[in-house]
Amino acid sequence: MTELAPKYVVAPSTTSDGARGASSGGTSTAGPVGRFDRWTEKRWFLPLGEAVASVAVALGFILLCTRIDVDPVSRIGQVSGLAKVQQYVALIGLPVLALLLLLAHRGTLRHYRVAQRLVCAALVGLATGIVAGGTAVALNGTPWGLGGQEGDPGVLMGMANDMMRHKSLPGVYPPLFPALLALWAKVFHHGIAGVGHALKDLQLILSALVGPMAYLAWRMLLRPFWAMAIAVPASLVFLDPIRPYSHGSMLVLLPLLAACFREVRRAEQLSTRSLVLRGLGFGTAFGVMFLWYSGWYLWAAPGAFVLGLLLFPWRRGRVAITRALILLGTVLVTAAVIGAPLLYQLVRLGATTKDRYAYINTYLDPAYVLGWASDRTGELSHHNFPASGELAGQTGFGVLLLLGVGIGVGLGLRNLLVRTAGFVLAGAWLLRFHFASRMEQTQAVQLYPRTTWIIFYCLIVLAVLGVILTYERVFGWIRGTLEEVAPDRAARISPRVMSRLTAGLICAIALFATMGGSWSANRFMPSTNPGVEDMGLDALRAHMQQLDNGKCPKYSPYKGKQACRPINMKLSAYAFVPDQPHLWCANTGTTDYQLVCGRGSKH
Repeated sequence: MTELAPKYVVAPSTTSDGARGASSGGTSTAGPVGRFDRWTEKRWFLPLGEAVASVAVALGFILLCTRIDVDPVSRIGQVSGLAKVQQYVALIGLPVLALLLLLAHRGTLRHYRVAQRLVCAALVGLATGIVAGGTAVALNGTPWGLGGQEGDPGVLMGMANDMMRHKSLPGVYPPLFPALLALWAKVFHHGIAGVGHALKDLQLILSALVGPMAYLAWRMLLRPFWAMAIAVPASLVFLDPIRPYSHGSMLVLLPLLAACFREVRRAEQLSTRSLVLRGLGFGTAFGVMFLWYSGWYLWAAPGAFVLGLLLFPWRRGRVAITRALILLGTVLVTAAVIGAPLLYQLVRLGATTKDRYAYINTYLDPAYVLGWASDRTGELSHHNFPASGELAGQTGFGVLLLLGVGIGVGLGLRNLLVRTAGFVLAGAWLLRFHFASRMEQTQAVQLYPRTTWIIFYCLIVLAVLGVILTYERVFGWIRGTLEEVAPDRAARISPRVMSRLTAGLICAIALFATMGGSWSANRFMPSTNPGVEDMGLDALRAHMQQLDNGKCPKYSPYKGKQACRPINMKLSAYAFVPDQPHLWCANTGTTDYQLVCGRGSKH
């Protein structure tokens, strides 16, 4: 909400400490309506301001961090770079938070609420800007992106190269990001020769934009503080700078589904023209996201389908049913038309496509969904990860998270957001165990470990909704009780008091964002542990790839023209080979891979 307090709070226009107040609607009583008030009363002005603030802070912070010149291959250089990032955060964030606190205590409520909206939006952009800025530090001195030309980044470059060679993509991979990579390389980096440099640009830009995307999606349903309360932790937990497009689409999909279901519920109140326009908007969003990254649609589909059947107005009469069908039909047709290229490939090849790549997350207890490990495991194995908690293996964080989930479901079972997150979670949960239980028989993983992310995301959302509902119930009860027994005390619970509380909590979330962002960026610093493949390996590879002149990058651990890996100008997408009907097991040694994956597997 705009404040922590519900919208129905009413308070006098002045406060006990003499600060200027406002009416319950937040309108300043200090004088006649001025230019500021006229602009902020426009319906589009503040939402646009939030979007601009969030995106501008995210991208601007990347540009600022590109000025940091340290040796990212040495640990001292990495620490110095991360510290400089934090210094920039403090120089930007402290004045902004100070202004917010000043307005909460001394300004008008109208000015404070406008500032709060912009600060919440900017804070989310800054959170993922820190991760992107730290990644820019990790790649200082090399034009290559994370991964160099190896692994998944190399495959993406190959797809983009094939597009520039006017070839079609094989398989069922979503084509929109490779197409954007090809376009970016052609416009800014001279085509195929610079596709690796283009990938670095997009890794940094899209990493920074993950937070604003999540925040703006949740703003369709929640007010600024609560949208920020979901977007900041979710973005920091799930952001993967190597493939930022993947998890960004997951963060947007859930609120987009909830917003679409909201329109279905109120379809009978809208005109046919409005329904068609809304259907075109949602259909376009779903179709573009499907081409951007389609994997989350599979995991969300069962729960979304069942919830859609339950929310459909079967018993509200012919008019309601007709209008709901117009909306849903427009959404589905628009999404299908936009996503047709990938839908065709899925229909043609989907049933025969097998994922046989097993790694550390495949070896974990399948009921563990509160964390994951990269296949750059470092010193982790399924023997020591995850760390066992105090209560039946569950950590204190896990117990508190589940407590919040229980409160959210208990108090908000009729709430559309609770239902959407709950049904998506349940559907992904069932698919997870369906594929995991058949893994030995089919010798196929089918990407089921990725359900960890969407399940964890739904749990975070439900827990935050539990906090929202608890606060509203408790606040409403206290307010109602005081109005009955002590009206004077009830009047003291004014919007001014809630503004101060909200401002303090925003400061706390800001501190969490800067600490969490630095933690995330630190994971991707070039590896300084020889012989250990941890998450810093991808940044290290970027420093071991030759430059266009044949030399090593500035801070490469290798020197001379022959030491670094040569540029592969013929890089192409993976060529399909005959399927081998057994698992390919990573993160195992030569002595234990059969004990991990079975006798029929391949190391």
